[in-house]
Order: sequence, then structure tokens, then C-alpha cells
Amino acid sequence: MALEKDVLDQLLDTLSRFVRERLVPLEHKVAEEDEIPPAIVEEMRAMGLFGLSIPEEYGGLGLSMEEEVQVAFQIGQTSPAFRSLIGTNNGIGSQGIVIDGTEEQKRRYLPGMAAGEIIGSFALTEPEAGSDAGSLRTTARRDGDHYVLNGTKRYITNAPHAGLFTVFARTDLESRDARGVSAFLVEAGTPGLSLGPNDRKMGQKGAHTCDVIFEDCRVPASAILGGKEGQGFKTAMKVLDRGRLHISAVCVGAAERLIRDSLAYAMERKQFGQPIAEFQLVQAMLADSRTEAYAGRCMVLETARRKDAGQTVSTDAACCKLFCAEMVGRVADRAVQIHGGAGYIADYGIERFFRDVRLFRIYEGTTQIQQLVIARNMIREAR
Repeated sequence: MALEKDVLDQLLDTLSRFVRERLVPLEHKVAEEDEIPPAIVEEMRAMGLFGLSIPEEYGGLGLSMEEEVQVAFQIGQTSPAFRSLIGTNNGIGSQGIVIDGTEEQKRRYLPGMAAGEIIGSFALTEPEAGSDAGSLRTTARRDGDHYVLNGTKRYITNAPHAGLFTVFARTDLESRDARGVSAFLVEAGTPGLSLGPNDRKMGQKGAHTCDVIFEDCRVPASAILGGKEGQGFKTAMKVLDRGRLHISAVCVGAAERLIRDSLAYAMERKQFGQPIAEFQLVQAMLADSRTEAYAGRCMVLETARRKDAGQTVSTDAACCKLFCAEMVGRVADRAVQIHGGAGYIADYGIERFFRDVRLFRIYEGTTQIQQLVIARNMIREAR
């Protein structure tokens, strides 16, 4: 349900101040200590940021897709670690339950997720299965009124803090494709579920990932998402449009932050007796970045509006993810170049953003997967 315009404007204004006054000053600390301060987490809970996309009847804000991307434009203008903490609760960690969960599952988990009391985690990727989700090796064997899970999930966002895992496992042990995959809601602390050490990553310090390991982990049959076997891959596909648009909007926000910082630096930094912003080759980099970020913003907003109108946007959402993830990488590269030596030094934060945004081209579907999705949909539509 869309908010009244004045309510949305107030939310966006409050979030903008929160990002500028509370989060940006903490970016270096979060990167150095690899942790978001607990006080900030509490503030994010109080603002309702963990339940942006969760329906109001379950305690969330119930934002439309257009409203959610506008929020993502704002939260994207600071370290991605802050967005990552709330991201799974608003995206892949909750939307499977919202879309395909039973009413009992929705009432059991969504209010806690909306309040930030439960952190959701989406356990799909494995050591030998990422983009090819149909080749999952984690199994879920039926044993009376329970399923027994065995397997390992890799690079699972927010796993170290998660209270609930949406786990994809093969229930049809004879199948070799996605049709034999089901989704399970597995609570943290379930016997047989354990976590590996936190991953040491290239960037996005403060956003934590690790392996999730299942060794004869018994869960009740009621834990299967939606109460049906063989629907797991379909559920995963259903949440992708929203997830891809959300990430695209975060990329736009990050690009706009980098452009703002680059412009400010170029106007202050002097060479040959004048600000480097006066040099045409620097101006070209600024102009290219501004143009691409604007194009990304327009793409995301238009696709979000069409999704809210009930139109099928799978191809366009993939276009947004492809363009915006690649775009923010180019903007970050130009930002380093504009800053020169300062862009390579940690004090300015530009090199941190350069590393942080690299991940956007990989998760929630790599650039190459987006290309395949777009082209295959084009061919299907033409036929």
C-alpha cells in the first residue's frame, strides 16, 4: 500500500538526515572494526527500516516498490554494510514468506522480522552451486513428520546474526534440476545447524557472511515454505524482481554519493593554479558519471512503477541490475581517478567504496546471468 505523499516525504527526509548525520560519520569506524555499533542497529529498528517491504498487517511499513527504491536511493549513499543489515529482512529473507508462506508461517516470523528482532538469511548458494541453483546438493530427506537436512551453504549474507534461514534443499533426491528443490524455514539454534567462521572479504566490512552447515538437521514438516515440496526454485524466482530493483537503487545511491564527493574534491583541489574541476578531462569524467547515474535512477523508478501497476518486469528488472551494477563500478573508478593519489588512500574513503561496490556485479545474479535472462526473455517474447 502506497503511503500518503507527505508521509513518504517525511520518511525520506528523516532517512536522509540519519544517513548524513549518523551513518556517514561512522563509515571509517565500521570498516576498521568490521562491526556496526549496536546503538545504530537500535536506531534502525526504531525507524522501521527492517520492515520496509513487509505488509502492514504483519508490522511492516508495506512500502510499494517505487517507495522502496526511493528509500534505497537514500540508504545507498553510505557504506553498503548498513544497507546489508536490513537488506535480507526487506528482500530475499522475507519476501519468500510474504509471497508463498502459509498464514501460520507469516504470523510466526514476519512481525519479528519487521521489528528487526529476527534477522532473516537466504541460504541458497553452495560451494558448487551459485548461478546454477538447480544443481544444489544440500538434501532434505523425509523422515516421518520431519525432514533431515544435510549440506553446506556458502557466502550467506547475515548468517552470523540470523534468527531464521530460508534454506533451499533437494527433496526429490532423484532429480537433477530445480524441480526437485524445496525451501525450508529453519530457525537458528536448531540442532544440526552450525556456522563457519566469518568470511574475510574484499570489501563491505561490517556486513557479515559465512558458511551455514547442516548435519542431520531435523526440522518439522511444517517448516517447508508454503507447505509444498518442489516449489523452492519457483519461490526464489518470484522474489528476484524486487531484489534486483532494490539492489539497483542502492547502486544509484552509491554512485550519487561518489559523484558528490568527487565534485567537491575537484572544486577544492588545485593544480597549475586552478581547481581541477576547471580541466575539461576532469569535467568529462564528472559528466559521464552524472549521466550514467541519472539513467540508472530513471530506469529503476520507471520499472518500479510498472511493477506496482501489476506489469511483468522480469526483463526490465534484470536490465536495471545489469546496468546499475556495472554503472556504479565505472563511477567508482572515475572517482578514484579524479581524486588521484588521494583516491588510493584510505583516509578519503573513495578506495573503500571502490572495493565495496564491486560486489554488486556478483550477488543477486551476476552480470552474466542478467545478460542471459534478458536475452532469453527477448527470444521467448519474439517467438
